[in-house]
Amino acid sequence: MHSIPTQPARTQTANALLRLPSPIGRLELTADDAGILSLSIETDGQLPLETIPETSSLVLRRAAEQLAEYFAGTRQSFDVPVHLTRGTEFQRSVWARLATLKFGDVISYGALGSTIGRSGSGRAIGGAVGANPVPIIIGCHRVLASSGQITGYSAGQGIPTKAWLLDHEGIVHR
Repeated sequence: MHSIPTQPARTQTANALLRLPSPIGRLELTADDAGILSLSIETDGQLPLETIPETSSLVLRRAAEQLAEYFAGTRQSFDVPVHLTRGTEFQRSVWARLATLKFGDVISYGALGSTIGRSGSGRAIGGAVGANPVPIIIGCHRVLASSGQITGYSAGQGIPTKAWLLDHEGIVHR
């Protein structure tokens, strides 16, 4: 499973960057010496660090291999280290709970809030889910409205990207 710091980490700067193709658009990963810092999904043909040259690392190559296996349908979990250096304590608690969801699992925003002791914080939970810096590896796409409806997705092309990921994992949604 992912190693997710529960204490605020000293802000690290990415020292490695890798881009790779995927069925949902190009992906861009950054890492420091401790692990993956971010995963971005191409939006309207653009990636956030498009102009910066790639500098690979062992952890990025492992992540790329695992992502390729995930998209090929041969991998259902990730074991690359994730180093969450940004976010509030609340956001990190949401991301830590998301990291426990397995391939094909689904949770509602309300249930997610209840499991971290924040019942009735649906809007804040949604904001924290949307701020997840490492989508796919930490499966924020597995959060739906209690009705099973997709209410949004902040990565890639939004709802179509989330629908693709849910369909890939066999998660029923509306």
